[in-house]
This record gives sequence, C-alpha cells and structure tokens, in this order.
Amino acid sequence: MAENYEVEASSQTHQTLQEVSRALENGMFVHVRRLLEDMEPEDIAHLLEASPPKSRLVLWQLTDPEEQGEILEELSEDVKDGIMVRMQPEQLAAATEGMDTDDVAYLLRSLPNSVSQDVLAQMDAQDRARVEQALAYPEDTAGGMMNTDVVTIRSDVTVDVVLRYLRMKGELPEATDTLYVVDENSHLIGSLPITALLTTQPDTDILDIMEDADEAIPVDMDDGEVASLFERRNWVSAPVVDENQHLVGRITIDDVVDIIREDAEHSMMSMAGLDDEEDTFAPVLKSARSRSIWLGANVLAALAAASVSNLFENTLEQMAAIAVLMTIVPSMGGVAGNQTVALVIRGLAVGHIGDSNTRWLLRKEALVGLLNGVIWACIIGGVVVLWKGSLMLGAIIAAAMLTNLVVAGVAGVTVPIMLKKMKIDPALAGGMALTTITDMIGLSVFLGLATVFLV
Repeated sequence: MAENYEVEASSQTHQTLQEVSRALENGMFVHVRRLLEDMEPEDIAHLLEASPPKSRLVLWQLTDPEEQGEILEELSEDVKDGIMVRMQPEQLAAATEGMDTDDVAYLLRSLPNSVSQDVLAQMDAQDRARVEQALAYPEDTAGGMMNTDVVTIRSDVTVDVVLRYLRMKGELPEATDTLYVVDENSHLIGSLPITALLTTQPDTDILDIMEDADEAIPVDMDDGEVASLFERRNWVSAPVVDENQHLVGRITIDDVVDIIREDAEHSMMSMAGLDDEEDTFAPVLKSARSRSIWLGANVLAALAAASVSNLFENTLEQMAAIAVLMTIVPSMGGVAGNQTVALVIRGLAVGHIGDSNTRWLLRKEALVGLLNGVIWACIIGGVVVLWKGSLMLGAIIAAAMLTNLVVAGVAGVTVPIMLKKMKIDPALAGGMALTTITDMIGLSVFLGLATVFLV
C-alpha cells in the first residue's frame, strides 16, 4: 500500500510539473498561482527543485509570501541558497515569522554574515534572542538542531495547576509529547509525558508522577549521535542541556529524520564524488567545476595503477594472454573490497565500530577474504587452464586472486577507519582509495608472478 501511494504521489507531482511548465510557457501566470495555492509547501518545494533555474525564479515569485518560510525549509541547500540570495532582508524576516527557532537558524547559516545580521535586525527582540542562541552552537551539534521553544513546569505544583496553565497558553509547540520539570534556576530535574498528565488525578503533585531526567542530551553532542539515540530509544522529543544541566531547548523527531536522510544522501552521493545538496539543474559551469575535483583525483589513482602495468611492459609484450587476463584480478579485488568498505562505513556511521572491536572485525574480514579467495581462485584458475591450456598461467592467476581478495578484506576495514581518524570523510574517499590499493596489489602480484614463472 505504501509503495502504491508513493508511486501515485510521484505521478501526480509529475503531472502538476508538466501542467505548470506548460502554463509558464504560455504566460498563464494567474493559473500557475492558483495551482500553487492548492499545493502543500513540501510539494511546492519539490516542484521548485524539479524545475530549471529560469522557471524556478518565476515560480518563487508566484508563491504565497506567507508560505515561503515553510517552502524554504523543505528545499535542498543549493536551491535554497539560490533563492535566498535574491531576497531582501525584510522579505527573509517576514518568511521566517512563525518558524521554529532551529529552522530559522538553519536558513540564516546559509547567508553571508552581513545579510543574516540584517535579517536578525528585522525580527522582534524575543525572536532575535532565540535565534542568536541557536546560532551560537555549531550546526552539526545538538545545540545547532535544537528548538528553544520549550514548555517548562515546576515540581511543587499539582496536575490541575499545570492543566490550567496549558489552557491559558492556548497552544503547545509542535511535536510536544513531554513537559520538562525545572527548578528555580532552570536546572532540568525531570520530565512529565503528556499522557501521564492527562490520566492523573488533578490534585496529584507533579513531583510524585514526573520521571527522572537521566537521559538529557548534552548541547555539544554530535548530531549523528543524537540521531542514533533517538533510533535506539524511540523518542519523539528529548531535552537538551548545557554543561551546568540548564535546560536550553529540545530536539524533536522531525529534525532527527532530516539528519538521518541527509546522512544517507551524503553517503550515497559521496561514493560518486558529488555534494549531497547539489542542485540537479545547476548551471553547467558550476556542475563541471564541482565534479572536476573528483575526476582529477580519480585520474591520479588510475595513473598510479597504470604505472604498475608499465613496470611489466616487456612481460605484456611477450604474452598476449597475460594482457587479456590482467583486468580480472584487480576487478574482483575492487568489488570485494568495496563490499567491506560499505559495511564498515555504515558501522562507523551508526557507532557500531570502535577501538574495542576493530581487531575482531579485521580478523573476520581477512578470513572472509581468504575463504572467498580460495573459492574464486579455484574457479578462475580452472577456467583459465581450460581456456588457455596453461596450468602455470591458471596457478598464477589463482595465487594473485587469493592474495588480492585477502588484501581487499583487510584494506576494506583499515582504509575507512584510518580516513575517519584523519578527519577525511570515508564515504567520499574510501571507495577510491580501496580501488587504488586493490588495483596496484592485484596487478603487481599477477604480473610479477607471470614475469618470474612464464617470461
């Protein structure tokens, strides 16, 4: 059912995009405005991302100014930045009105400091203070993703008092499932789920039913660790405290889902050397420039592997069969190594791999490489003997295959871990580094053995 709904939603969006595109081409701007008025902000964001830059700017001008803040929240970074740089500070300030503090801070971080200061100057004092507090923390920490709009209560009052207080407020912050209990100095001392509040007798003291605040999130915790905690604890929201246990905000599940999605997209796009926020319809020069860096790195890796083949040029000239077969060994090693790299990168991302179990994992992957090496060495060696009629050539490629698959298993563990310790993204450089290693080792062993025993 879920898959059918996604397909249907995707088809409907595609039809809307076609209708909007035709209307824009024919200058039917009033019709486009009406279409946009009937769409949700997230659908408009999807429409903007799926439109070429020229149409995108026209569409943005036709959107409802009151919805522009919500639309900006849903846009990828490249598209969002391209739109925000064309907006005046007062327009940005108006767009952020009513948005959660963390979302406003996310938008302002994309702007030059002078522009963000101009936007802050347009806000009222209370909103500006909240946003500045959020901006004080790094973006990839709990402080950077938290919302400062939190409902707090005292422990020395009754349930009835709290209920009357909430009715007086009139509304609660979005995704509020828990109220936080603080003392007179704003120290977090407990929490009270809404369900407990609604099902307890009115004359009950909050102190008697509140839960201990033993799992508050430190304000400087990495956002990946926050996401992992939410996943393990099945939280909807969680309090954030500073080093003195002062309650400074809360994190909700919608922000955590964004972090998980961004990490997944980052890993997938980094494998190809792309920015996970890159605009699909970015200008040609911008796209070419961003991709050239990765292409250049791959050229260097390819030249390193080619230099190994160059060392055995005489061997390749004397035996055509070696030239035909030389790509098999590095190819198998690259595939096996990248399987291990993907496994290790995921383990590092979710916190499964640390100093305590790295050696065990290294031994395990070396043994997996050895077992697969024996199996495929026998298979490939047998095929080469039958194909080329040379027992020695079959034995050589089998030995090279066995060696390279063991090396691939070991390198698949060590390369991502070393890159992470060097503060280099394993998802970005791990695959290329691993492939370079298996290419060079595979070619060196295969061509070296062929030179010694055949030429």
